[in-house]
Amino acid sequence: MANIKSAKKRILVNRTKADRNKAIKSGVKTATKKVFAAVESGDKSAAETALRAATKTIEMAATKGVYHKNNAARKVSRISKAVNQMA
Repeated sequence: MANIKSAKKRILVNRTKADRNKAIKSGVKTATKKVFAAVESGDKSAAETALRAATKTIEMAATKGVYHKNNAARKVSRISKAVNQMA
């Protein structure tokens, strides 16, 4: 454990930020799974609705710095491709 006050604060702040980032990443994964579940079931309207929600979640995560913008773009591209390839 750190003895210096600033080091103790860094530990607390890093823990707080890690928890926040973990929650945001979990939300992105959940939203992505919902899109793929809708695609698997063949429900086009549900997939498009889930796609809009997931895209927003991913873009917000990129804005907050949880994901790099290219990583976020790749995730959005993959789920969009899955929805667009539906019959």
